[in-house]
Amino acid sequence: MTSRRILPLLLAAAFGAALPATASAQQKAKNIIFFLGDGMGPSVTTAARIYRGGEDSLLHFERLMERTARIKTYSLDYQTTDSAPSMGSYMTGMKLNNDVISQAGARTINPTKDGIDQCGANNGTPAVTILELAKAQGRATGAITTTELTHATPASTFAHTCSRDAAYTIAQQLVPGGAGYNAALGDGVDVLMGGGRNHFTPRDAALNPKGRPDGRDLMAEFAGAGYYVAGTRAGMMSAKAGRKFVGIYSDSSHLDYAYQRRPEQPTLAEMTGKAIDLLSTNPNGFFLMVEGGKIDHALHDTRAKHALEETVAFDDALQLAVERMRAIDPGLQNTLIVLTADHDHTMQINGYPKRGNPILDIVRDYATGEPKKDADGKTFTTLVFGNGPNRPDMRADVDGMAAQGDDYHQETGVHKSSETHGGGDVKLYATGAGSASFKGTMENTRVFELMKAAGGL
Repeated sequence: MTSRRILPLLLAAAFGAALPATASAQQKAKNIIFFLGDGMGPSVTTAARIYRGGEDSLLHFERLMERTARIKTYSLDYQTTDSAPSMGSYMTGMKLNNDVISQAGARTINPTKDGIDQCGANNGTPAVTILELAKAQGRATGAITTTELTHATPASTFAHTCSRDAAYTIAQQLVPGGAGYNAALGDGVDVLMGGGRNHFTPRDAALNPKGRPDGRDLMAEFAGAGYYVAGTRAGMMSAKAGRKFVGIYSDSSHLDYAYQRRPEQPTLAEMTGKAIDLLSTNPNGFFLMVEGGKIDHALHDTRAKHALEETVAFDDALQLAVERMRAIDPGLQNTLIVLTADHDHTMQINGYPKRGNPILDIVRDYATGEPKKDADGKTFTTLVFGNGPNRPDMRADVDGMAAQGDDYHQETGVHKSSETHGGGDVKLYATGAGSASFKGTMENTRVFELMKAAGGL
């Protein structure tokens, strides 16, 4: 090597500059899978790890995802974000206002009580999403969730509006050729799964009171546009590659909690596997978003057991995806998988519980195993929330068996009707092509930039 070549390398090493990338580091990620655990802050991850396998265990995503980073989550106008602008930052690379769905410069205007959009024609401009960029390059695209398909996280991949509550407007942006369609989606998102069929079907006072006030049947319109339409797990399983697919598995709300799941609803892992099967046949690659959305719902309701069960189900979906993609793309040479959360919550692990004590139990003494007491002589749980609905005026002893029950609501500090998000940083995990760039503390907008660069979008 000539001295002219050696000197720049020595200077780069001395001052910490990046050395030229290797060929493998420059390999384009033609497939990108983005996992979003809604509300899955660090305490939730730790508690789910202990719940699943004990203090010295690891969740699948902690074991299978080699790269980590710390993500700042604030929105354009709030210290503590809601799901819409945080997910929007991941998808568009822009800071957005709370409640806004991938719409730059928009101010939030809620729809009418009847669900009619009131955003107006000049309220912001669409911010291009990574799903739209992938679609423009001829890649297959998908968005799957355990929430309503029109909810903030999935909507931020394919829709643009000033309010996350404009669900009917969000829904119609998905149907190719229909009024209000988002033309940036080209011939349509290839795979869609979630709940909330009411946002896609006509209102009926008796049978579908939360249905569309405009009378449109978007499920029929999907079918007319060539989609295979399913409403059950069995219907999903029968779908074949080569045709676009939409599966909506709940009539008027989100999907069931994992431990209560009815057999006609697929698990998140099953949805993930099916989505990969359908999308991976595209020789140009694909972009897929997978949301474990009901982690957040359980936390808002201060039901920690539900939140941990949902996190475990989310973890199972990640494991399946990594294993499936390693079979399709050995070494993940052409695949980037990123997993993170959109925001934190106020759940905390507290009180010096004995190692090995069930994470949902009351706190027990290290030496004796007997229940510990607070300053008023009452027992208390390991998991508590900073705010929420269950703040008793006078504390009573908490029974350990009751605390570990399916429907126990953990106690809270500040009294609120619903527990709020937390403003803390969240963790990010990545593996595969381009994953080496995910490190350190970064803005959530930077995640978009790194995915875009890795995918050559």
